[in-house]
Amino acid sequence: MERKDILNLIIIFMFSVLLIGLLNLDILQGAKFRRQSDNNCIRLIPQSGARGNILDRNGQIIVDSKISYDVMILPQELKRIDQIIGRISRILGVEAKELKAAFRKNFISSSVPVTVATNIDVKKAILLGEYKVEEPSVMVQPKPLRHYPYGPLAVHVIGYLNQIDRWRLTKLEDYGYKTKDIVGFGGVEEKYDYYLRQEEGGLSVEVNHQGKFMRVLGFEAPRNGKDVQLTLDLKIQKIVEEKLAGRKGSIILMDPQTGEILAMASYPNFVPTVFVNNRAALISGLFNNPDAPLINRAISSSYPPASVFKLNVACAALELKKINLATSFLCQGSTMVGARRFSCWDVHGAEDIIQAIAHSCDVFFYKTGLLVGAQNIHDYASKLGLGRNVGFELPYETGGFIPSPLWRRINKFQNWFDGDTANLTIGQGDCLVTPLQAANMTAVFANGGYLLSPYIVKAVGGLDFSAKKKKLTRVNFKKSTFDILSKGLRKVVSDEKGTGNALSFLPVAVAGKTGTAQVSRGANHGWFVGFFPFDKPKFVICVFLENGGSGHAASVVTKQIIEDMNKEGLI
Repeated sequence: MERKDILNLIIIFMFSVLLIGLLNLDILQGAKFRRQSDNNCIRLIPQSGARGNILDRNGQIIVDSKISYDVMILPQELKRIDQIIGRISRILGVEAKELKAAFRKNFISSSVPVTVATNIDVKKAILLGEYKVEEPSVMVQPKPLRHYPYGPLAVHVIGYLNQIDRWRLTKLEDYGYKTKDIVGFGGVEEKYDYYLRQEEGGLSVEVNHQGKFMRVLGFEAPRNGKDVQLTLDLKIQKIVEEKLAGRKGSIILMDPQTGEILAMASYPNFVPTVFVNNRAALISGLFNNPDAPLINRAISSSYPPASVFKLNVACAALELKKINLATSFLCQGSTMVGARRFSCWDVHGAEDIIQAIAHSCDVFFYKTGLLVGAQNIHDYASKLGLGRNVGFELPYETGGFIPSPLWRRINKFQNWFDGDTANLTIGQGDCLVTPLQAANMTAVFANGGYLLSPYIVKAVGGLDFSAKKKKLTRVNFKKSTFDILSKGLRKVVSDEKGTGNALSFLPVAVAGKTGTAQVSRGANHGWFVGFFPFDKPKFVICVFLENGGSGHAASVVTKQIIEDMNKEGLI
C-alpha cells in the first residue's frame, strides 16, 4: 500500500473518531450535559422558616422568633471580592478583615452564597439593598431569629440554640440534620428540636455567564416549626424567679393531682441571646463559670435531703409497725449510737411522731431509724420515688442516690454500722436527691398516696398530650400513715415551735417540712417542701437554696412566693 493510501486511511479514522465522539456527546449523553449546563447557570438561594414558638399553659409566648437580616455574597467574581467586601464594610461599620474571615470560613463553592454578616438591623439592610442594584452578587437575606421577650426567664426549661456539634450530627443526620444546622441544646429546645425546627425553602434563580441574576425559575416556601405549649404558668414563673434571683438553688411548683410543672427555676441562670448573637467570649465564660449557670439544678444536680428525708423514715416506721401514735422518745439534745454521740439541734423533751416531724427532732428519728433498719429505709425511699429518675421529659435528669448496706458491701467492701443508719435517717451521708424528686415525694402526701410522673410539655403543634402524660402509681401505704404524716406536716407550720412557723400567718393554710443539710464546704443547704391549700392541695412547692444557710431561709422564700401568688389571685 502506498504512503498516500495510508495517509488517507489515517485521516478517515480520525474523522470517524471525531464523528463518534460528537454522536456520543450530542445523542447518547446530550441530556446529561444539558442538565450540567443548566446547573451551571442555576443558583439555589435558601430561605429559612421560623422555629416553632414556646408557649405557657395559657398560650402566652415565652419564646418566639423575629426577623433579622443576613448579608450574603454570590462568590462567582472572586477577583473583585476585596472591592465588594470593602463596600459592605463601610455600610455596616464592620472591619473588612472580619468580613473576609467570615467569607473564608463559610465558603463552600462558587455556586453557593456565602454569609459574611448576620443579624444586621433594618436600616443597614435597606442601604445594602440599594447597593445590590449596582452589585447583584450582594444579597440581603431575611431570616427568623430566636427572640426571648423575657430574657433569661425559664431558660433552663427552654434551653438554648447553637450550631450542631459532631456528636449530635452523627446521631441525627439520618433525620435530615446537616453540618452547620442550628439546633437545641438542653431543655425543651433539645428534647423537642425535631418538632420545633423549621424546614428550609428557597429560590431557584438563573444567572448569566458572569454570575449576574437573570430570572426566578422557581420558589418553594419554607415551613415554620411546630409550637410547643408548656404546663408552666408564666405569672407563677415570674414570681418564683424574682424570689430566687441572687441565690443559688432551685424552686419548683407542681400540681399534686396531675404532675404538671407550674414553675421550675434554677439559679444562676444565663441570657440565651449570647448564643443567638454568637458572643464567643461570653459563651466561653458560661462554660468555664464555677457556679455552673448552664445546669438545671432542679433535675441535673442532687443534694443531701437532710430532714426532708425524715418523711420517708416516718412512713417506713409506721408501715412496718415499728412505731405508732403512742410511741415517744426522750430528746435531751443528743443520744448514743454505739460508741458515738449523735446530737440534735435542740433539746425537745418527750416527742411523739407528729411532734417530732413538727420540731424536726433528730433524736426521735435516730432511734426510729435504728428500729426500721437501713435496708428498709432504702426500700421505702424507692417506693416514694427517691434515688432514681422520675422519668422527666427534659434531658440530663440525674437519679440521685439512696445508699444501703448491700450497696456498701458490694461496691466499697465495707460493713454498715448503726452510725451509718443514724446518719441516713436524717438525710445525710451518701444520701442524695434532686429538688424534683423531693417535690414528687411531697406530692404523695398532698394527694393521699399517688406517686406522679411529673411533666412539663402540654401540647405540640396544637395536639394536647396531657391526658396521656398523666400517670398515677398508687403507693400502698395505710390511710392512717398518710393521716399521721399529714398532721405532722401541718404542725410544722401551725405549731409555735414548728420549724416552718414563718408560714403560719399566710391567708392560705400550708403544710410542709424544712431541712438543713450539712455540707463539707460552704454554708449549709436549705430545704422547704410542702403543699397548699392544706384542705384541698392545688400546689406542691419545693424551695432549695444551695449553701442558703437553713431550712428557715427556704421557708421564708416560700412565704414570699405564696404571698405574691395570693396577691395575683393565682391560688
